[in-house]
Amino acid sequence: MKQLNKKIKISGVGIHSGLPVNMVIKPSKKSGIFFKRTDLPESDLIPAKYDNVGETLMRNTTIGDKNGAHVQTIEHLMAALFITGIDSAIIEIDGPETPILDGSAYEFINLFKDATDSKSNIKKIIVKKPIIAYRNELVKTMPFWKKIKMIILNHTIWRNGNGYVKLSPNDNGLLIDATLVYKDKIIGTQSYSCLLDETKKSKDKFIKDISKSRTFGKYSEWEYLKAHGMGRGANENNVIALNDAGDGVLNKLYYKDEFVRHKIIDAVGDMFTSGGFIYGHLESYKGSHALNNLVLRKLFSDKSNYEIVEE
Repeated sequence: MKQLNKKIKISGVGIHSGLPVNMVIKPSKKSGIFFKRTDLPESDLIPAKYDNVGETLMRNTTIGDKNGAHVQTIEHLMAALFITGIDSAIIEIDGPETPILDGSAYEFINLFKDATDSKSNIKKIIVKKPIIAYRNELVKTMPFWKKIKMIILNHTIWRNGNGYVKLSPNDNGLLIDATLVYKDKIIGTQSYSCLLDETKKSKDKFIKDISKSRTFGKYSEWEYLKAHGMGRGANENNVIALNDAGDGVLNKLYYKDEFVRHKIIDAVGDMFTSGGFIYGHLESYKGSHALNNLVLRKLFSDKSNYEIVEE
């Protein structure tokens, strides 16, 4: 278990509400990452665990009760905690969504990287068998109203009909191979690989080559979202805005393939809701937060699928 050595205060705006949000990340002797809604004083701690994920429709990962105490868009924060090795913290937050900051994991990582002095490692979760989650599995179990909502929002699950996320054994750490396939010319087909193996070299490479990659979407989609009370915290500094033709962006890219690199951040954050360091090969083809969560639920549904190694 690795703890913080001090409190960390973070303020910003929520990506959907556009309203100010404040977080205080506190050291904890309790194993795991937990959120506490300070604006809902009667609510319990909200575990940031795969089996407590309640919503992934809005292209993010939300934990808790969507109609009660919940926190959305936790994936960038979770990725930063994972990269800096922090697996024990209580995060007090005064609203329903984390601050978007720069739309990536970079600013979170900078805040955490000097906030620990513990040498201990987080527990390993060794994948023993191949596990695969298909997009069609998600759609089959959804009520009709959710399918309509996905079509209206042009959701990735709906667009990516043959998408899947697969976990298989890998002894060298968490190997992620991600592929995006979009009709938008500026994205097209992009692939990127990343190995996280607990070495400083792999951590530094993630920070340098991946952590700054921002979330993205079409400008016209944001206008629709804002009109319906969502996406109001998006701006040119925290989101890559595609033009309506899909052949250019309205702001500058850090990397030509920044889109798929951001999906690596999302995958790392989602995998950390396992509660440990997944040792496995994650293949994401037209993946999504929903598929990341489904593959974890499948993994933990049978104890023969994995082995836990405590440090």
